[in-house]
Amino acid sequence: MNSFNGNNRYSAFPVNFFTRADDGLDATFYSSPRFVAHIDEAAIRCIGELYEELEIKGAVLDLMSSWISHFLTTPKELVVLGMNEQELQQNHAATLWMQQDLNVNTVLPFADSSFDAVVCCVSVDYLTKPLEVFDEVHRVLRPGGKFVNTFSNRCFPTKAINGWSRTDDQGHAKIVAEYYHLTGPWENLHVQRRTEFDHQGDPVYALWADAT
Repeated sequence: MNSFNGNNRYSAFPVNFFTRADDGLDATFYSSPRFVAHIDEAAIRCIGELYEELEIKGAVLDLMSSWISHFLTTPKELVVLGMNEQELQQNHAATLWMQQDLNVNTVLPFADSSFDAVVCCVSVDYLTKPLEVFDEVHRVLRPGGKFVNTFSNRCFPTKAINGWSRTDDQGHAKIVAEYYHLTGPWENLHVQRRTEFDHQGDPVYALWADAT
C-alpha cells in the first residue's frame, strides 16, 4: 500500500517521541464518560465549516470520536469509533458506533474502500502508533477520499505523546504532516490555520489529503 512499510519509518522521530507522561492503560483513563466539549463553540463551528467546505459527506468515519461530531450537515452514514461506550452511545448523529483503543489495536474493523472520508478531531496527538493508524485509514478510504485531521492547543497533557507536548502549534502541524508523508500514498496535502491569528478563543489547525 505504501513504500514506507516497516518499523524503520519511526527512525524519523527522536527516541521516546511516542511515550507519554501517563503510559497507563487508556481504557482506564477514559473509563468515565466526559460529556463536555473539548474546544470552544467558535472552534467547533470552524471545524464544521471546514467539513462543509471540503464536502465531507456520504459514508464517513469519525475516528477517536465521542458524544458529539462537529458536522453542520450530518453525513448520510456516520460511523463513530472511540474509547468510551457511554459517550459513543450518546452521539445521535451516528448511524453506528464502535469502541476501540487504537493504541492497543491499530487495525480498523472495516473492509477496504469502505468510506468516502475519515475525520479525526482534536485527537491525533494521542496516537502512539500513528503510522499504522494512518495506513489503516488509507486502506478503508475509497480512492480520492479525504483524511482530515484537526487540532487545537488543548489536550489531556499526560496522554499526549511527548513529541507533541514538547513543541508548539506549528510544530504540531509538522508532526502530522510527517505522518502523511510516511504513509499513504496521499496527494494534495493541505496544512492550514483555520482561525485568524488575532482570534481570542481556541485556535484550529487542519491538515487533510486525498487517498490515492
